[in-house]
Amino acid sequence: MTKENKKELSLEQREELLQVLKARFEKNMNRHEGLEWSDIQAKLDANTEKLWSLHEMERTGGELDVVGYDEARGEYIFYDCSKESPKGRRSVCYDREALESRKKHKPENNAMDMATAMGIELLTEEQYRALQRLDNFDMKTSSWIQTPSDIRERGGALFCDYRYGHVFVYHNGAESYYGARGFRGSLRV
Repeated sequence: MTKENKKELSLEQREELLQVLKARFEKNMNRHEGLEWSDIQAKLDANTEKLWSLHEMERTGGELDVVGYDEARGEYIFYDCSKESPKGRRSVCYDREALESRKKHKPENNAMDMATAMGIELLTEEQYRALQRLDNFDMKTSSWIQTPSDIRERGGALFCDYRYGHVFVYHNGAESYYGARGFRGSLRV
């Protein structure tokens, strides 16, 4: 099996994913008012390479959904919409540098490498806040977000959660990891 074939879904996986996405889309119309599933499916059918990334988001517990449409770029925007940070992406430090800096008790992976391997990006603070306007997420967990380079150069990384009716942005050492902290991703199609 070539590396390229590895990132392709079988017809059965593709159909199952599209059914899940359509059902979630129809159940949560408040997340994407004014958008039509038929238009989204046509875009997905024309960009089958993105289906693999969406499948990975779903497989790791992201419960992804369409949260908007960028008219200028002609792209639909998908975010992880699981109530808590995706289960298959928790207990990870921020990036490879942080992972390699740990001498003991290393986590199995890091958020940035996982996102890259999945073909997605970590949410920015702005995207995380936009997600929270759709519903309340991360009320028991937290999620790493993209960290400005000046903070990362000093060894830190940012994460967010939702408590007491507010979005909180925190900092931690990038090498830290917790069972309740993962990351949320975005993908444009």
